[in-house]
Amino acid sequence: MDYATLTSLKPSEFEDAADGYQSVSNMADHARETVERRIAGKMQAALEGEAASAALTQLRTLGQNFHYIQVECGLVSTALNAMASDFRAAKNKLDSAVADAQEQKLTVNADGSVSYPAGGEKGEDGRTPEGGKVYGIAKASPKGPLSDAADSSDAARSVARQAANFDPNPNHARALECADRIAQAIQEAAEADELWAPKLRSLKADDDLTVSDDDWIDTKKDTGGVRTAAKDYLDAIKDRPRNGDPQLTAQWWKGLSKDQQEALIALDPAGLGKTDGLPAEVRDEANRTVLSEARAQYRTERDAIPSEPTKFRSLGPKVEAVYTDEWLAWHHKYENRAKQLDKALAGMDNIEKRFERTGTNNLPEAYLLGFDPFANTDGRVIIANGNPDTADHTATYVPGSKTDQTNIGDELDKSEKLWRESSSLRPNDSVSTITWFDYNSPRSVKPMIEHDVLPEAMSDKYAAEGAPRLRQFLDGNAAAHEAATGEKGHSTLMGHSYGTTVIGDAAKVDPPYHGNRAHDPLPVDDVMTVASPGVQAKSPGDMGIDPQHFWAMASPDDTVPDWGRKAGLGEDSIVPSDAAFGANVMTTDTEGHSGYWDYNSSGASQSLTNQASVIVGEYDEVQLKQETRE
Repeated sequence: MDYATLTSLKPSEFEDAADGYQSVSNMADHARETVERRIAGKMQAALEGEAASAALTQLRTLGQNFHYIQVECGLVSTALNAMASDFRAAKNKLDSAVADAQEQKLTVNADGSVSYPAGGEKGEDGRTPEGGKVYGIAKASPKGPLSDAADSSDAARSVARQAANFDPNPNHARALECADRIAQAIQEAAEADELWAPKLRSLKADDDLTVSDDDWIDTKKDTGGVRTAAKDYLDAIKDRPRNGDPQLTAQWWKGLSKDQQEALIALDPAGLGKTDGLPAEVRDEANRTVLSEARAQYRTERDAIPSEPTKFRSLGPKVEAVYTDEWLAWHHKYENRAKQLDKALAGMDNIEKRFERTGTNNLPEAYLLGFDPFANTDGRVIIANGNPDTADHTATYVPGSKTDQTNIGDELDKSEKLWRESSSLRPNDSVSTITWFDYNSPRSVKPMIEHDVLPEAMSDKYAAEGAPRLRQFLDGNAAAHEAATGEKGHSTLMGHSYGTTVIGDAAKVDPPYHGNRAHDPLPVDDVMTVASPGVQAKSPGDMGIDPQHFWAMASPDDTVPDWGRKAGLGEDSIVPSDAAFGANVMTTDTEGHSGYWDYNSSGASQSLTNQASVIVGEYDEVQLKQETRE
């Protein structure tokens, strides 16, 4: 990089290119949504057969390809903007130095040197000290790729400054100061060029039409590289609130420019995806990127694990078989990791299957609000049917014990049924139902299951651990909805089985970002429990909830409430479906512990309809066990 190149450099041209790449990214995102929702979803609902299945497979592959284009082009756009920012900083320093030189009647030459005129007091010979020309000396940034020159340049700069200070011509020192600034600007531009050139060269896809796992793994590497190079650019973006306050987070996000938002989405998808208070669309976009990259990484790692060798070898007809040496080596080195990866991949498959159901029976777009296969004990999966930020009615559903990412599909199905029935009751209103699974669900409800002498579900500790995360998520939903609409909307929090115990603890949690304020109630309008074993409270008031807006149901043959009374999860052995608790106890017409979302020959069961009626605020339509409300 030389003076002439930096003088003619136009950072705006890189920003124009960045805008172009971002436009392509946005178009790819729109194309993905069109393929997955409007085309694939409706085709899946209307067509059957081998040809339709083959076409759906191709369409979903096309949707993934558009997603890859979206992520890569967004990354290129951010890289170009960050590089333009670095170049602009150097160019501004150059322009400032040149302007100061001109103001002092100094001449900046084509090679970046500075000429100065004669000046100062006349000497004994009666002559004015002569003018001259100086070349600036830059000090390379200690963090830059040319930092080896930093120390050696100090001595040269010191000698040059001493010579200028001893010169009776004051223009010499002024010229040197401008020349050093010019040299420094050129140096910083050169460092930016050396930093960004390899990063941009690496941002290219394979020359084929297949987006492979290797491509997604490479994308994650590219993101890390660009994030490192763009540190100064990212540091200039006001950091998100450090205490995790969702309301402050929502305000922070709205205060960022579009370019800043897009930069964070491109370079920090994992961080944004788990930040409560951000818009659902942002979290979904970020988490889908994390999902694609993680799935590629875990599949590649799993494929590299050797197949399980023969486990036993026989020592004869009368001797018990023993483990083979090959199997023992495989067991110690690979078996545990293989199980972890299989579990993670199964969870991701369940999420992908939900994506694929979009459009079927008018099921809305899925929003992936949380994803981490290795969070907690059994992973984190938070998915919304429809956008909760703009919905008229939002319901957050917390599943119960024995839930993990491998069977989360069953819980997603319940949430989808809730969405369908709620939407049918209020077809002119928008509804969003959310499956929230972000806690260590108890493994056992009976003794000696999976080596638990006592059932894990007897302990409140799992609920107590998950309660702060649930509370923060609810606060985040409320903040994002208000930021998007200016209104609070109607919201319901509901749980099944042990999930209701988590809700009970969440109602008593004061998040750290609340400071010294008085206890705030849950940011929801209604709370609903299904087959609750207890909520660690003996009345809605103990949870800070209006009894008129606390709803409970339990089938007569469901043994969990009675089990909960004996286990001690209900204070004073009282559970929400007990009359003594003081809730609105709804009627049920379903059987067992998991039948509350069933359909019958005439349509939705009364159990399901009651839940949906609460979700959309049709309280008068809810069938209660008691004719009058307390």
